[in-house]
Amino acid sequence: MTFTVIAALIAAGGLFAYYAAGPRAAQGQPGTTVILRKGAGLAEIAGELSSSHVIPNAPVFIALAEITGSAHRIKSGEYLIPSQASVSLILGKLRNGDIVHHHVTIPEGASAKQVADILDHTDVLTGPTPELQEGTLLPETYDVTRGETRAAVVQRMTAAMDRQLGQFWAKRQPNLPIHSPEEAVILASIVEKETARESDRPRVAAVYINRLRLGMKLDADPTVIYGVTGGLPLGHGIRASELAADTPYNTYLHPGLPPTAIANPGRESIAAVLDPPHTTEIYFVADGTGGAAFASTLEEHERNVAKWRAIEKSRQPTPAPATAGLRPTLGRTR
Repeated sequence: MTFTVIAALIAAGGLFAYYAAGPRAAQGQPGTTVILRKGAGLAEIAGELSSSHVIPNAPVFIALAEITGSAHRIKSGEYLIPSQASVSLILGKLRNGDIVHHHVTIPEGASAKQVADILDHTDVLTGPTPELQEGTLLPETYDVTRGETRAAVVQRMTAAMDRQLGQFWAKRQPNLPIHSPEEAVILASIVEKETARESDRPRVAAVYINRLRLGMKLDADPTVIYGVTGGLPLGHGIRASELAADTPYNTYLHPGLPPTAIANPGRESIAAVLDPPHTTEIYFVADGTGGAAFASTLEEHERNVAKWRAIEKSRQPTPAPATAGLRPTLGRTR
């Protein structure tokens, strides 16, 4: 047999190995997850792929990686290798860094404590969660990769908030009673906690803007709750003792904005406080549909409150137990 024929047979075998289907993934699984550590050499990578049963032969994989020029272009990370993937497909994924992306979702209105809890329980992240400042993180869904540090993710969240806030601040209405981007976030965090109905946010924001202009107290229940819990759910209706608690966040006692944000507001709430509708409304209360009834006068507001109390009463199948010391949870400015 001539050298040329032998070389041709070797080349044909290599070509077959390069494109041949690999092992099947575990029964019922679309693929196999493999984690390649940063700094791993080709032999270690081939060993990891082989022990994970995604390639049939580590030496052949090493040879093909060298021949194709892939050996020094493989990127570390977490990969999902499809069932029966060929060496060609696998090397392509490793060269391109086609790693698995996970998602971390920060809900609008989540407090710093709640965000820290989410990050602490995202097990693909590493390192400690840094101390978080209220109102500095933009709520949205973030792509994260296994091994990424929690500090790096927080930095991305902070940068996203800075960019978004800067854009809204540059386009703000003139003559607002808000004197800095930080104050805008504080007010937006109150709006965020006051209503989950997107259509009500601009009017809620306008109520607070009008109150600030008039020198009225904000009388916002969410600020009272934050002063009591520090950003965790209260778990019950606001008690009279809690309304009387003299914390810096009690806007029934202290005029103006609280000292910090009480949550991380979303884009819509920030936009609402920096571009509110022009209204004369200075009151709102729950309307029984998940939204709010707004009023410009105390008399009109008292009628809306009476309607809300009637709705509450009609929803009680039996007489409510005594609630001495408990304030009806209107959750709305009075």
